[in-house]
Amino acid sequence: MSLRPAAMAAVLFLFVPDPALALSEFKPVQPPDTTVEQGAPVPPLDEPTIGPDGGLPAPNPIIRANPQSEPGGIAPDTGSAAEDVTVEVLTDPAMLPESAQRMRQLILEAAATGDPEKLRPLLGTGPTATQLAFGQIDADPVDYLRSISGDAEGQEILAILIDLLNAGFVRIDAGNPDETYVWPYFAALPLESLSAPQKVELLRLVTAGDVEDMKAYGAYNFYRIGISPDGEWRFFMAGD
Repeated sequence: MSLRPAAMAAVLFLFVPDPALALSEFKPVQPPDTTVEQGAPVPPLDEPTIGPDGGLPAPNPIIRANPQSEPGGIAPDTGSAAEDVTVEVLTDPAMLPESAQRMRQLILEAAATGDPEKLRPLLGTGPTATQLAFGQIDADPVDYLRSISGDAEGQEILAILIDLLNAGFVRIDAGNPDETYVWPYFAALPLESLSAPQKVELLRLVTAGDVEDMKAYGAYNFYRIGISPDGEWRFFMAGD
């Protein structure tokens, strides 16, 4: 996605007179001298810094936490102020709280068996049941996972789980009751801000055509996983 040059804005300085001064005391404001001396060298524009991968440095990734959004719905911000938070991409599972580390490992081990039924004890029930879609699901959760898999046995969805949990992740709503670790980190970044190595990481999860569709959509909308600091598997679903 090409970047559009920033528009030039004229700055208007407003002068508010002190009512205590007489009109005769005001002095006319002289416009600044914009005359350029003939032959004076014009200073060159600063060259952009080249990043370590040979490209321009990516802007700091920004997301805006939206308490009204559905679980797992993390939308890249386009320029709001007070709620903006810089996203730190984490890659070491050892940085997770112990309970979250354990849940991640249990999901990986269950998925590696090739049997979706092994996920059942981890999906939870009742209020703490893992959310598998934005809407209501009436089917058995394991049967539902099989139904959304590309194969009848549900092994594709297990492979997706493994790939996601081996990607980088982010921590959202830190310090709040809704604090969650989310995989993959692309769910919290504007796709246009990804560096070349990050684009390769994304293409390990989806196709180039999928990436173009996501850019048109405006955000990453493939599967994402959320685990709370205390090890609750909060969601596993696609969409945004």
